[in-house]
Amino acid sequence: MINMDLLSVIRRWHFRQKISIREIKRRTGLSRNTIRKYLRSDAIEPSFKVPIRPSKLDPYAEKLTAWLRVESKKSRKQRRTAKQLHADLVELGYDGSYNRVAAFARRWRTELQYEQQTSGRGTFVPLVFQPGEAFQFDWSEDYAVLDGKPTKLQVAHTKLAHSRAFIVRAYLLQTHEMLFDALTQAFRVLGGVPQRGIFDNMRTAVDK
Repeated sequence: MINMDLLSVIRRWHFRQKISIREIKRRTGLSRNTIRKYLRSDAIEPSFKVPIRPSKLDPYAEKLTAWLRVESKKSRKQRRTAKQLHADLVELGYDGSYNRVAAFARRWRTELQYEQQTSGRGTFVPLVFQPGEAFQFDWSEDYAVLDGKPTKLQVAHTKLAHSRAFIVRAYLLQTHEMLFDALTQAFRVLGGVPQRGIFDNMRTAVDK
């Protein structure tokens, strides 16, 4: 199965930016034959036709891009979530959906990740995983109204690196016990335990 994100990046590099196959091989670690197969592939994402029409987000795209650039330089816990970015855009007059803002942010972060991984400025993580090879885990913060009061929650994200299937569970605290429970419940629902896990440098997972 072709990784559609990687396929898109390789084609953009070669056909739009005129980057050689040799340079793409150096950036991705893929073989020349694999790269040529990607370039010859007729696969397109999405596979259905989407009409090109103006988006309510278009007038705010430059502002949102600038915000995302600033947020990317902050620590993970200090960054604004997609919900917060959407709320800030609404204050500026944006009346579109949250989903469109979230999709824009995901695309921007994916491109940033590829640029960092292939330019040597970021830690390299393989872009293609085999089924069952690895899972990724991280925490985020969110709020919910409990007993009529806004309450900060620690949200555990467990995602399969190949299929991108994920499980999200919320806790009041971010502790070793909560980490173990989140992983136990995620593996129970997903139906198995991958060969390895990818963690950020979290105090709940890494002592030193």
